[in-house]
Amino acid sequence: MSFKGLTPVIASMLLAGCAGMSSPPPHESAPPPPRVEARGECGAAQVQDRVGRDYSEALGEAIRAESGAARMRVIRPGEAVTLDYRPDRLNVRLDENDVISEIGCG
Repeated sequence: MSFKGLTPVIASMLLAGCAGMSSPPPHESAPPPPRVEARGECGAAQVQDRVGRDYSEALGEAIRAESGAARMRVIRPGEAVTLDYRPDRLNVRLDENDVISEIGCG
């Protein structure tokens, strides 16, 4: 038997071997974890009374200390920030006049 004659035989054997294989069960996704912000891991809930106040470095340090956040970042309008979500990081968003407009986890 020549090599050309073996090709269909080998191909049919491979296909026959694959026929007995079943496909893996469909992936069941777990429900998403609850939003970290709702659990308050960055402490944003404790410092919401600072929204609307003029931001200063001293106020920023007080916010970070009272919240208990491991990290804090101040975000000004038009400033580039990373999109990674860090549940232990406190984000303090300022408006164009350096007034605190939002405090949240991330």
